Amino acid sequence: MKEFICKLCPRNCGALRGATGSGYCGMGANPRIARAAPHYDEEPVISGTRGSGAVFFSGCSLQCCFCQNYALSHEGWGAEVSVERLREIYFELIGQGVHNINLVNPTHFALAIRKSLSEPLPVPVVWNSGGYEKVETLRAMESKVQVYLPDLKYIESDSAGRYSGAADYFDYAAPALREMLRQTGPVVLDEDGIIVRGTIIRHLILPGRAEESVRILDFIKEELPGAWVSLMAQYLPFGDAAGVDELGRRLTQEEYDRVADHLMDIGLEDGFIQELSSSDEKYIPKFDLTGVLPRKEN
Repeated sequence: MKEFICKLCPRNCGALRGATGSGYCGMGANPRIARAAPHYDEEPVISGTRGSGAVFFSGCSLQCCFCQNYALSHEGWGAEVSVERLREIYFELIGQGVHNINLVNPTHFALAIRKSLSEPLPVPVVWNSGGYEKVETLRAMESKVQVYLPDLKYIESDSAGRYSGAADYFDYAAPALREMLRQTGPVVLDEDGIIVRGTIIRHLILPGRAEESVRILDFIKEELPGAWVSLMAQYLPFGDAAGVDELGRRLTQEEYDRVADHLMDIGLEDGFIQELSSSDEKYIPKFDLTGVLPRKEN
C-alpha cells in the first residue's frame, strides 16, 4: 500500500500512514495481523459447524481500557502483510472450509481491505467492528461486505469517554449502524442456518452500567428494525480496567438479569443471549501469528 493521509475513522487524526504510522491507531498503511484461523466462538449463525475465518487485525481507534485483545489493540502486536498476502489468507481459510471471512477490528485498514476484496469471494465477508465508524468509510465497503457485526458499546458520552476515550462514540455509532443496516437489509440465513447477509449488533453488558444497557436495547428496538441483537455477558476485567469505576469486577447476576429480562420484555426476539457463565478466558484466541505468514515450501 502507498502512504496516505488517514481520515478513515472518527478520530480524523490526518496522520501520514506509510511504512509506519503516527496516528491514533499507530498503524502503517499495510495491514498488521495477529491471527488468521477458523474461529468457533462467534454467534452460531456465523461460526456454524466449520468455523468462521477470523482475521484479527492489530491496532484500534478505540483503545477501550477493558479490551480482551489488549496486546493487539493497545500494543499493536502482529505481523505486517501485503494486500496480496491478505487475499491469499482469505483463500487459505476458505480452503479449510470456513463459512465466511470474518474481519475482526478492520476499520483502520479499510483501504487495504477494500483493495483485497476487489474481486468477490466465494463466501460472505463479515465486518466485525467496535461500531465507532464513519459512514463514508462504510459506504466505500458497500457490496464488498455482506454481514456487519458491530458493537454498540455506549449510548452515554461519559462512559464512552471514560472507558474508550471517545465521548462522541454514539454520535458516530448510531448513523454507522443505520448505514450498515441500509446496506444489508434484514438478516438472511442459508439452508444450513448460516448467515449470508444482514446486521447483528453486539452489546457487552458492563459492570455498573446495566441501565445504560437498557437504554441501548431500547434504541435498537426503536431505531434499527431488522437488525439482530447479540447480548453478551462475557465481560472480564482485562487491560487497564482495574480501578476504573466498577470495571475491576465481573457482572453480578442482578445486573445480568436486569438487562436480559428487558431484552425479552421489549420483544427483541431475533438474536442471541449469552449466559452469564460464559465469562471465561478460554474464549480468547491465542495470538501467535497462526495463519498469518506464508507457508514455507519444503
